[in-house]
Amino acid sequence: MKFYTKKRRAPVITIIPLIDILCILLIFFIVTTTFRKENNLLKINLPESQEAKAAATEKEPPLLLRVQNEQNLTLDDKPVTVGDLAAALKDALAKHPQRGVALQADKEASFGLIVKVLDALQAAGVKNIPAFTDPKKP
Repeated sequence: MKFYTKKRRAPVITIIPLIDILCILLIFFIVTTTFRKENNLLKINLPESQEAKAAATEKEPPLLLRVQNEQNLTLDDKPVTVGDLAAALKDALAKHPQRGVALQADKEASFGLIVKVLDALQAAGVKNIPAFTDPKKP
């Protein structure tokens, strides 16, 4: 008497469904990742502060006013002159009244230039102006 035995097939891993799942996961992670906006328009050396505290996070980031020197002044990555700063601030705050203004000034910027910028901020009606600093390294 002859018995028939079933031959076992070698196990096979189908790769196509694994590639599909990998592609879906990759798309999911790319879409849900928050990308940081690099602020490389001006090279600014921030001053150090011992008493600086981290600001509370807001829903909408503030308008960023960067001051390096008399020629390098930007408001939200758009070049602006000291003379036009008050008008540009008024326009920007009229479009986005809930956004504040934050000052990022180079430690080598002249005091006279900072006073002109503060005057323009006051003329635009900005009351509270946080400034960016680097924490003091021990």
